[in-house]
Amino acid sequence: MIKLNVNGKIHDVEVDPSTPLLWVIREQLGLTGTKFGCGISQCGACTVHLNGTPIRSCVTPVQAAVDQLITTIEGVKTYDDELHPVQQAWIDEQVPQCGYCQSGQIMSAIALLDSNPSPTDVDIDNAMSGNICRCGTYPRIRRGIKRAALAIEASGENEESING
Repeated sequence: MIKLNVNGKIHDVEVDPSTPLLWVIREQLGLTGTKFGCGISQCGACTVHLNGTPIRSCVTPVQAAVDQLITTIEGVKTYDDELHPVQQAWIDEQVPQCGYCQSGQIMSAIALLDSNPSPTDVDIDNAMSGNICRCGTYPRIRRGIKRAALAIEASGENEESING
C-alpha cells in the first residue's frame, strides 16, 4: 500500500511503486484534469506540483511522491477557495483553444509566478518552454501570465496561494 497526499487529502493506493504518478492520479484517484500527452516528459500536459515544484507526472514513479505534497489542477485554489489568479486570467484572456494542454500550462504558470512574481517575456518563454500547445496559443498564454502577475500583486497573494 502506498500513501499519497494529493490536494491535501491522504489516499492509500495499491499499485506497483514504479507506476507513473500520472496513472495513479487519473486511474486510481479519478482526477482526470491532469492529461496524458506524450508519455516521455516532452509536452507538459501531465504537469503537477510536487512540494510546489512542477514535475512531469508521466515519468515520475509513484514511489517518488510518497510523503510529498502533490497538487493537481483540481487542487489549485486561493485562500478563499476562489479561482486562482492564473485560472481567472486564462478565462479573461481566452487562453484555451482546444484546452487539452491547459492544466499543465496553468500548473507551470503558477510555479513561475510563485518563484518570479514579475516575469519578463524571456522569463515566461523560458519557464513555459517545456509546455507544448498544439493550437499555438502562446501569445495568449503570455498575456494570461502577465495578467495573473498583476492580479496577484494587487491582491497581495503570494506563493502560498495553492494548497490552502
